[in-house]
Amino acid sequence: MKVLLINKSDATGGAAVVTRRLMEALQAQGVDARMLVVERLTGSPSVGLAASRRASKVPFLAERLKIFLANGFNREHLFKVDTASDGLTLWCHPWVKEADVICLNWINQGMLSLRGIECIAAMGKPIVWTMHDMWNATGICHHAGACDGFKQECGNCHLLGKCSAAGDLSHKVWRKKNALYKKLPLHFVAVSRWLEGRCRCSSLMRDADISVIPNAFPFDDFDERPSVEPGEKLRIVMGAARLDDPIKGFPILIEATRQLRERDSELADRLELVTFGSIRNEELFKQLAISHVHHGMINDMQKIKEIYRSCHIVISTSLFETLPGTLIEGLAHGCLAVAFDRGGQRDIIENYHTGYLATIDDDTRQAARSIVKGIIWAVKHIDGAKYGVVTASHGECGHVPPYNISSDTYRSMLEKFSAPSVAKNYISLFEKLLSQTQRTLNK
Repeated sequence: MKVLLINKSDATGGAAVVTRRLMEALQAQGVDARMLVVERLTGSPSVGLAASRRASKVPFLAERLKIFLANGFNREHLFKVDTASDGLTLWCHPWVKEADVICLNWINQGMLSLRGIECIAAMGKPIVWTMHDMWNATGICHHAGACDGFKQECGNCHLLGKCSAAGDLSHKVWRKKNALYKKLPLHFVAVSRWLEGRCRCSSLMRDADISVIPNAFPFDDFDERPSVEPGEKLRIVMGAARLDDPIKGFPILIEATRQLRERDSELADRLELVTFGSIRNEELFKQLAISHVHHGMINDMQKIKEIYRSCHIVISTSLFETLPGTLIEGLAHGCLAVAFDRGGQRDIIENYHTGYLATIDDDTRQAARSIVKGIIWAVKHIDGAKYGVVTASHGECGHVPPYNISSDTYRSMLEKFSAPSVAKNYISLFEKLLSQTQRTLNK
């Protein structure tokens, strides 16, 4: 079986990393898997360039120009939307011609147009489309947030500013996607149950053929962590491609550290925040009310693993997450997880056992207060005793035993997120679709 995975990059962004991991996982199961990209950074012989850099710029710039014209020359939201109006002629690429199955991933910003997808489908190959965000279920945005327009036919898109209207660009692209989905036998994969649920709410995808298969993650052999000594420094880790991306909710984390300091200065002195990833405004770090260490952008997975092993709590304050990989990686290395219950977090965290699912709120202080409760819950479970002001009068539980992630929990995570498990689920899907295609051809 020859499988070709198509993604804009093989290293930049979450979709790139997990798509490359899927390729490697499929290869480990004996599948001839390759990856086609427009940005090749890893040097893997299994990753090929879709076109030259110059050729790739043409559809990229053409799509951006059309969006720029349609949003009234608004730069603020220029890269928050995609239309798939322009793309490369990938159906002419030899790897596409040779493949038995095409697996689309993040194909925006001029890599593949909606028309291009139709051309690939005309070759008679099964197409699986792995969704890493909500773009397939909306007109043009990747995360709908509080907007319910995608439940109808989009239009009046706030990301188009003064050009927002009932028949605006978002509605026009919605119509094109709707026509494409009705015409082609596409099979979609949602990487979390939350994303599947959002798709089922969408007017575009409520009747679509959707499977739920999570992203694959590397796991080391299980190693029981030593108990934390009383008074030992407790480290909280947060990682992201860009920490101050608005969707990551870093202001909520800042506010949470302030509330922790106000609530119990002794506990705040004991905590240390460890971050990794890029950040545009480093001045934000000065607003944190607990000690902090920043490691910058890290591409070495071994170093990232060492950071997780040195920490006790993994945190995410993201407003929306499809399937937050940092939580999976942190749990796999023995951390407790604290995150908002909005997105794929519930697929990862077993509430009050392996982590704490906080309540999201539009008010930053209220949202931060729920994160603080989660941190205190985690500290109590790590310590195995009451600490400072952590008492029943504050709505917290009483004495709890020291926490160590159990081998049973680790085994459960392996079953869901390990590379072999994920690869086998994809292989079963590919085989089913190939069989269906063959039966159609034989009729």
